[in-house]
Amino acid sequence: MAEAVLYSFRRCPYAMRARMALSVSGARYEHREVVLRDKPAEMLEVSPKGTVPVLVTEDGAVLEESLDIMRWALGQSDPEDWLAREDAALLAANDGPFKHHLDRYKYATRYDDVDPAQHRAAALEILRRLEDRLGESDYLCGDARGFADIAIFPFIRQFANADRDWFDAQDLPRLQAWLAGLTGSELFAEVMHKHPQWRSA
Repeated sequence: MAEAVLYSFRRCPYAMRARMALSVSGARYEHREVVLRDKPAEMLEVSPKGTVPVLVTEDGAVLEESLDIMRWALGQSDPEDWLAREDAALLAANDGPFKHHLDRYKYATRYDDVDPAQHRAAALEILRRLEDRLGESDYLCGDARGFADIAIFPFIRQFANADRDWFDAQDLPRLQAWLAGLTGSELFAEVMHKHPQWRSA
C-alpha cells in the first residue's frame, strides 16, 4: 500500500478530530469520504463494525478508534506538541457522560422516554466545569491548543449548534471564545473541505 487510507465522514465529530491530528502531523493518506447509508464494502471488510473514522496504515494495521488515529498521526510528527497536552479524565468525561447527554439532547427522537431539556441541563453542567478550567489558561491544558482541545471541541460544537441562540445566551464566555477560536482556525477549515463520496474504481 502506497500510503495510509482514511475512511471518514465530514460531519462526524470523531472523524473531525482524527482529520485534524492527521493534518497537523503532515501525515500522507488517501481520504475516502463515506456516505453512512451506503458504506463501501472495502471499509466494511477491514472494519466490520461500520463506523468512521477508520485508518488503514501503510503496513496494513487497522485503527478503528479516533483517539488511536490521533495518537498514530502525532506519533509520526507532532509539531505543536499536542501529545504533551492530553488529559485522560477530560477525554473520559467528554466521550462518556457528555456524549451520552449530547445524543439524548440533539437526537431525542431516537430514544424512548427521553427529556431533551434534562439532558441539555446535564451536559451544561459538564461545560461549566470546562468554563472554570479555561479561567486558568487559554486552552484546556495550557496556553496552546493540544490533544485535549482537539479531541473535545467537535462535540461541544455539535452541542452548541443544536440551538445556537440558547448556547450563545449561556454564561460561558471563556468556553464560547475557546470554541470560536478552534472552529475559526485554518486547521479546522482545512479538514472540513467537502469531498465527493468515494467509490472503488
